[in-house]
Amino acid sequence: MDRKPVIVFLAVAVLQTVSWYYTSRSFFIRNLREHFIHSEADLLSLLEYLYWFIGDFFTNFVVPVLIIRFLFQEKAKDFGITTGDIKSGLGYTGVSLLIMLPLVWYASSRPEFLLVYPHLLPARDSWELFLWYETGMLLYMISWEFIWRGFMLFGLYPKFGYYAVLIQMIPFLILHNGKPALETFSAIAGGIALGAIALRTGSFIYGVIIHFAIMFAIDILAVLRYKTGDYGLTPASFVNLILELFKGLK
Repeated sequence: MDRKPVIVFLAVAVLQTVSWYYTSRSFFIRNLREHFIHSEADLLSLLEYLYWFIGDFFTNFVVPVLIIRFLFQEKAKDFGITTGDIKSGLGYTGVSLLIMLPLVWYASSRPEFLLVYPHLLPARDSWELFLWYETGMLLYMISWEFIWRGFMLFGLYPKFGYYAVLIQMIPFLILHNGKPALETFSAIAGGIALGAIALRTGSFIYGVIIHFAIMFAIDILAVLRYKTGDYGLTPASFVNLILELFKGLK
C-alpha cells in the first residue's frame, strides 16, 4: 500500500470533518457569537463569515502545506503552489471567463440566485461590508482550490494519473449540494475543467483566479440588481448596472 495516497485521502477526510464542525459559521454562531453580541448586527454577520473563511484557510491550505513539507518532505510547488505554465494558464483563464461570465450574467437574473448571493446579505447595502466580505472570499477561494486542485489532485496523480481529476471532482461536487441546482450541476464540469487546467499548467492558481472571478461577478451583479431593481438581460440593463456601480464608488 502506497503511503502518500493513503495520507492524502485520510487528511482530506479529517480536514473536511474539522471544517464542518469547527471552522464553520455554525460553530461560530453556537460557540462564539455570544462574545460579540454587543457588535452591530451587520458587523456580527461579517464576523461569522470571516471566521469561516480564515478558519478554512488554515484547515484547507496551511495544514496541507505542513503535511507536504514535513510528512511527504516534498516541495510545495510540486503540489501546484507555483505560477507554472503562465502562457497556458492565462489562456485557459481567459477562455474560461469568456464562457462563464455570460452564463453568470444570465444566472444573476434568476430569483433563486438573487435569494442566495451575496451570502452576506447586509453587503447589499454597504460597499465597505462588500469589500471586506470579498477579501475574505478570496482567502477562502485560495484554500478551497488548493485542497482539491492542489493537495488532493497532485497528491493522487502519481498513483491514479488523470483519474485523479475525477476523484477530486466528487467531494467538490458534494460540497455544492444545497446550492441552486444550476450551480450544483455546473460543479461537475467545473471541477473536471479546473482539475485539468491545474494538471496542464502545474498550478492551482489559475483555478483560484477563475473561481474567484466567477463568484465575485455573481456577488456584484446580485448587489447591483438589488440596488437598481433591474433584472433584465439586455445591453441597456448592463449599462444601468455599470452606472450604479460608478455611483457607488463615488
